[in-house]
Amino acid sequence: MKLEKYNVGSFFVVFCACCSIFQGCQKINDAREIENIQYASLRLEAIPVIEEVTSTEGLRLVLQNFPEGIRIERTMEAGANYIDNMVPGVYSVTVSGTVESDQGNFFLNGSANNVMILREHETLEIEVDGATVGPFAFSEIFYSGTDPFYFRNQFYEITNNSDGTAYADGLYFARLVPIAASTSMPIWPEEDGNRYVYTDRIWRVPGNGAQYPLQPGESFTIAQFAANHRLPQYSPNSPIDCSKCEFEFNMNNPNFPDQPATDMQHIFFNGNAAMGSSPQYLTSVFGSALVIFRVPEGETYDPVGNPDLQTRDLSTTAPNLYAKIPRSYVVDAVEAVQNETMGTAKRVPTVLDAGITYVDATYNSLGIRRKKLGNRNDGSPILMDTNNSTDDFERKVVPHFRYHGQGVPDWSSAN
Repeated sequence: MKLEKYNVGSFFVVFCACCSIFQGCQKINDAREIENIQYASLRLEAIPVIEEVTSTEGLRLVLQNFPEGIRIERTMEAGANYIDNMVPGVYSVTVSGTVESDQGNFFLNGSANNVMILREHETLEIEVDGATVGPFAFSEIFYSGTDPFYFRNQFYEITNNSDGTAYADGLYFARLVPIAASTSMPIWPEEDGNRYVYTDRIWRVPGNGAQYPLQPGESFTIAQFAANHRLPQYSPNSPIDCSKCEFEFNMNNPNFPDQPATDMQHIFFNGNAAMGSSPQYLTSVFGSALVIFRVPEGETYDPVGNPDLQTRDLSTTAPNLYAKIPRSYVVDAVEAVQNETMGTAKRVPTVLDAGITYVDATYNSLGIRRKKLGNRNDGSPILMDTNNSTDDFERKVVPHFRYHGQGVPDWSSAN
């Protein structure tokens, strides 16, 4: 069989072949229920695209058939890897992990989504690329809101997960499009290749470059609306009070007035620096794909003034302009979706986040929280960050600021 090659986030579907696997085309609810099933097998190779990396031995291989609830996990061997006795169907395939080289350690990720594995001796080749880890990481995100239909209490906690001082000044925040996970994805310019992620709106932490230092294990929070949401006029059932959040996405809505938290700096919306007429900035209660990013020293990033950093969604005739964010700028990314079945609707390239996370419902007052690996000598927490939200995050947790004992920076109003 011809060897098929997949770049990160590639899409491969061969639907009609399904009928040749089973006896007829009758409706099938679970492939494992079929008598005399003809199992499939796969030969897979992971190809590193970083010159310094010559082997992918030791990386983790995960194959997931979301409709059937099947998960296969292996440790990669050198060269070709073989997986036998697979139930035929549609699989998401990811390869990830850390490898050592003479130039240091690299965290590698690669994937192929919606791969039909139907017969014996199927073949697949996946390119794996490297991504920067840290210093900042999303440590807790609350987006689902509170019954009945209250979403103003969303917040995003970000922790310095490195071993040195890191400055929040100038750190950018964006949600990727589409705002809620969907298999109907936008079409971006072909000439962009795999260099960018795309957003409808960008914010930035203000500061002079040294105004907001965080020591290892310290965190800060950004609230949609930095008020005490438990007050009667808001949502008394809210699991969280955001009045001590350090920053706020203030949209100048008189019904939800500006709070004492420092306002995030608005950067981009529909080709302009102005905010537009929206009464609030929120991420989807179904789960959004979120990134924080940093512009490297010596580079300029101006998605308003530079038309090369703007694009339309070519799948529509709508004139809306979206900003391009270079993937190399991304510090951390989290792919939150509606539920486990949405694993094939990723917006985040797998080199940035190989997995998904979710809370399974809307307005259930539950969020997601990054797991803790251990503690530094000073007792500050070290959080798990493998660029895979499936593994890195606890799901359906009650929101709690600095749950793992993160420190409060000296400049914070929470002191």
